[in-house]
Amino acid sequence: QAQLVESGGGLVQTGGSLRLSCAASGFTLSRYYMSWVRQAPGKGPEWVSAINIEGGITTYTDSVKDRFTIARDNTKNTVYLQMNSLKPEDTALYYCAGDQRHITRAGNIYEYDIWGQGTQVTVSS
Repeated sequence: QAQLVESGGGLVQTGGSLRLSCAASGFTLSRYYMSWVRQAPGKGPEWVSAINIEGGITTYTDSVKDRFTIARDNTKNTVYLQMNSLKPEDTALYYCAGDQRHITRAGNIYEYDIWGQGTQVTVSS
């Protein structure tokens, strides 16, 4: 069964760091352009970052540029999101999602071909 499983979320203070992981099983992650999206309480979904298949092209929403870094290790079937200088407004449920055709900048996970169940990130002030 093809699935994505996120991990690495948790509670951190403002200014802290977390590294999220997204592990694929049952399929080859290297066939997918990967994104991270998030949904904060009471807000709509927001696309955060994306990476191409080879890992050489990355893109970010403005609010996380210079703080977050997306990366992938296709040998480990895993995508990462390194989050530094975290702010309370980064608090959200973070999902990884994959698209077989191109980089997608959609916040709605249902626009992707596959997505995980999410990992909670909470940043305290």
